Order: sequence, then structure tokens, then C-alpha cells
Amino acid sequence: MRFVNDRLRPMTGFAASRGRAQALRGHAAMLGFSAAVSGSFSLGAMVANDISPVALTAVRFLLASLVLALLVSIVPGGGRDGQRGFTRADWRAPWRYGLMAALYTGYFVLMFEGLKTARPVSAGAVFTLTPLMTAAVAWPFLGQRLRPVVGTALGVGAVGALWVIFRGDTAALVGFEVGQGEGIYFLGCILHAVYAPMLRRLNRGESALVTASMITGAGFFVLLAYGWRDLLATDWGALPALVWVTLAYLVVFATAFSATALQFAAQRLPVSKVMAYTYATPCWIILWELALGHGGPGLLVLPGVALIVVALLILLRAD
Repeated sequence: MRFVNDRLRPMTGFAASRGRAQALRGHAAMLGFSAAVSGSFSLGAMVANDISPVALTAVRFLLASLVLALLVSIVPGGGRDGQRGFTRADWRAPWRYGLMAALYTGYFVLMFEGLKTARPVSAGAVFTLTPLMTAAVAWPFLGQRLRPVVGTALGVGAVGALWVIFRGDTAALVGFEVGQGEGIYFLGCILHAVYAPMLRRLNRGESALVTASMITGAGFFVLLAYGWRDLLATDWGALPALVWVTLAYLVVFATAFSATALQFAAQRLPVSKVMAYTYATPCWIILWELALGHGGPGLLVLPGVALIVVALLILLRAD
């Protein structure tokens, strides 16, 4: 018996070490996700009134799906079971991709609609409410219950988000005076909160790249059916250069990379922790705004940003 126990102990330690390594990879993926997504707020606000949100998102998803499909074909392990390319099994139950695409495209359309009037930092704060909503959805969908420390972190982050959204104005908070743009984007965040658990619930062994490619491809057809008039009405040749720069960024970083990172992390971390990395978004947006010469937020919102950072640190320490 002693011999057996000695043999089992290293295996248990190896399994624990491997589990920690996978978790760290998930955390790294979500850190990259938050950095990539944040740029879309600042750039999106700059072009939101130059192009229809439906037209922008449709072209974005079409190009992203092609980029992702190429990666599936050439990247080792891009497909199922560590192979390259798509398999017949990836096409089973295609309704899954349509359902997730409807949620994902709805989120982005409402995001850019909201950015027509909402400030980037304020919109980023709205995004930080998503983890709390995601945790509420994850319980019935995945059976994942919040540990006290995670619940505490989500609560602290929500308070910080509300502080930023209302710009430190307690009178506006009490009266719940939400800007129109923030209200529109909040509806989109509800869709995103449902989308994250769906990724895990509906996955049937597809790789992160395959899932992201399928969803963005299906998303294009969803938007084509819904907003084909916007696509035809857009004068593509007359669009400002910044729109094309923004579109390129959205395709490569905010769609192809972020969708893959989110799917990768969702298979390695509890979904509440996956979405917890949205708490880093306002901090990244502030850096983006400073880099673009738009200035930083007012001093009144900084306590809220600090609370958001504290929430993220609590979650990181919990691991």
C-alpha cells in the first residue's frame, strides 16, 4: 500500500500542476482579450456616426470568418483533436452557431449604436457589469455557483462600474439618470452575458478557432438577412480612411483574436472568471484615450476605476 501511495502522489502533483498551467493560459488569454476589446471602444466611438453599425459589423464578421477559417486550415491544432482544418463533426447541429451568432452580432450592433453618444470610458464601465450578469446566467446553464470571494469581487466591480457610468454624480445615481448610449449598450451587454455560458454549454469538442470561425460566419448571414438595406445604402467608396483602419483593427484584434481567446479561456476557467477580465477594460480604454490624444477621464471617476481594479485583483488572488 505504501508503494502504491508513493506512485500515486507524483501523478496527483503532476495533474495539479497541469491544471494550474491550463488556468494560467486561460488568464493570459483573457488579459489579451480585454486589451484587444478595449481598443474597439475608442476607435468605434470615433467612427460610430460615419457608418451604420449593422453594415460595419456585417463586413467585420465576414472578413473575420475568412481570417479564422484560414487559421483553422494552417495552424497546427487549429481544428478538432489537434488537427488542421474542419471536419464533418464540426458541422453537426449548425443551429448552435446561428444561436450564438445572433447573440454575438446583437451585442456588437448595440455597442456601436450606443457609442454614437456614450463616452468610451463610460461604455467600458457598462461592459464591466457583464460578469455579474454572466454569473447569474451561468448558474442555471452550467450549474456554476459563485464562491463568496468571487461574489464579493463582482459586487465591488459593479459598484465601481456604476460610479464611472454616473461619473461620480450621486444625484444622477439616485435618480438613475442613464445616458441613452449607455442604456442601449447595456442591452447589448445582456446578450453578451448569455453568450459566454452558451459557448461552453453548446461546445461539442470544436476547437476555439473552429468555433470562432463558425460563429462569425453565421453572424454575417444573420446581419445580411436583418440589415441588407444598410449594406446597400452605404457608400463604401466615400468612407473616411479612419473607418477602414477601425474595420481592420476590429477584424484582426477585436473579432478574430478576441473570439478565439474567449473560447480558449471558457474551456479552462469558470465562466464568471472568464468574464471578470472585463474589469480591466476601463483601464485599457483610459490608456487608449490618452494615446489617441483624447485626454483622460475626470478625477471624479477615478475612485470607480480604482474599485474595478480592486475587483480584478481579488479574483486573481482567488486563484
